Amino acid sequence: MSRRLFIFDLPDRFVPGTMGRPGQRTFFLQARKGRAVVSVGLEKAQVSALADRMNDLLTAVNELELTSDGTSADGTSADGTSADTSSPDAQPTAHDDQPLDEPIVEAFRVGAMALSWDPQAARVVIEAQPEDESGEYVEAADDDAEGPDLMRVRIGLGDAHAFVRRAQELIAAGRPPCPFCGEPLEPTGHFCLARNGQLN
Repeated sequence: MSRRLFIFDLPDRFVPGTMGRPGQRTFFLQARKGRAVVSVGLEKAQVSALADRMNDLLTAVNELELTSDGTSADGTSADGTSADTSSPDAQPTAHDDQPLDEPIVEAFRVGAMALSWDPQAARVVIEAQPEDESGEYVEAADDDAEGPDLMRVRIGLGDAHAFVRRAQELIAAGRPPCPFCGEPLEPTGHFCLARNGQLN
């Protein structure tokens, strides 16, 4: 089977999302540009880790590109208010709380991800590869026929901030934790180790 590359430069939409009820949710990353929609499956912990790393990256970029007039690269001034910026990609993106686009067909299950900043284009670059035996990210040129499948998405700062916000809300919308042991509570309760296995 030939290698598949799913490349999205400034997609119309790039979001994390789920299918199913809390406790039985399946997590996806989904990119859409025009009529092309690609979804890859991953774990809740991977969504959380990607959001945390992206948030750290945005903070570092903001600090690195602080201009002399006190305005950051994402158009936010030092006091947190918005300021004019020449790049429309840096403008905050409207909150997207819509479900994933249909059809949701898993192109592959994510094993490794990479996150980087392209300073020339002022883009956040996200790459995802399928699961394999090593669990490591594999460096491969796009024209390498033997490399792993790849989803690469390049988004502006505004879309990156929106991605982090949606991912954080998605993670928080899961099952509430048990106040005694911290494990997720099922609708029917759970056997709490902190209470000697009593049903909470």
